[in-house]
Amino acid sequence: MKEIYTIAIPMAGLGTRMRPQTWSKPKPLIHLAGRTVLDYVLDQFNSLPRFADAQFVLILGPNQEEQVDEYIRAHHAEKKINYVIQEEMRGQSDALYLARDFLKGPMLMAFSDTLIETDLTFLDNEDMDGVAWVKGVPDPRRFGVAEVNQDGQIIRLIEKPNDISNNLALVGFYYFRDGSALMGAIAEQIEKDVSLNGEYFLADAINLMIAKGARMRVQPVDVWMDAGKPEALLETNRYLLEHEHNNDDIAEKRKGILVHPPVYIHPEAKLKDCVIGPYVSIGKEADIQHSVLRNSIVEQGAHITNLILEDSLIGRNAGIKGHPEIMNIGDNSWIEI
Repeated sequence: MKEIYTIAIPMAGLGTRMRPQTWSKPKPLIHLAGRTVLDYVLDQFNSLPRFADAQFVLILGPNQEEQVDEYIRAHHAEKKINYVIQEEMRGQSDALYLARDFLKGPMLMAFSDTLIETDLTFLDNEDMDGVAWVKGVPDPRRFGVAEVNQDGQIIRLIEKPNDISNNLALVGFYYFRDGSALMGAIAEQIEKDVSLNGEYFLADAINLMIAKGARMRVQPVDVWMDAGKPEALLETNRYLLEHEHNNDDIAEKRKGILVHPPVYIHPEAKLKDCVIGPYVSIGKEADIQHSVLRNSIVEQGAHITNLILEDSLIGRNAGIKGHPEIMNIGDNSWIEI
């Protein structure tokens, strides 16, 4: 009988690059293309063998569990999800080690602010001890990279290389045939204090596994999206809207507005005398009047009047009234210009 997979998602980070959006909610609950980042993170695993039986472990920061659990219960009640709290931000390895009681068999791990498109059906027949997903990039120096031999087997992982000779950037998505082996390597990493600036990086634990004989390979991906900073979030929103995550056919039938596809407009959003799009996502119960929006995300309950907005993020229940601007407005704000 085939074993059930466990999926670990560290998401305890403070989301400082996404402020002010993350002052009032965890980063994975930010909206894009009609859903949340968390929805798209979970969807990455739909092709996993026996996905319906898979177990998720979400590793949260302090004060995140209530909002995340409320969202999970409302939108993913059918999934088996456990929570682990990382009280102190000590890195990826530390986050996974806190969840070690759940990570004893075949497991996958994904970061909560990057999205990829991949087919996981091959994993039941995978004979390696691990797989690291990678994408070739022009300049890998701000990422980790995988150094491989001629057979595509990983020799070591390198955090933020000094040159661009190796462009196989690690996208933050991994498979391990035995989670217990990874936990053993992390225990060794922590014991030896293999860290940088007080953080334990997963790449160092994987290198310890490889040094002891673990066999890992790379798995290339074509699509790798970032949801970790405002400009990248808007770029990801554009990609998703262009690739079927829109409701153009419904939006274009609305009266009193002009739509330039692709867009997503929630059926319960209220719009009057507006020009919307391209690349706009509007959440539930948003109220937008006499405005023009392009390349922007407007979250649930936001109110916008008499504005031309472009390249903007408008948080939940925010209110803006005035004249054209570029904005990044957090939840529950009210601005009149």
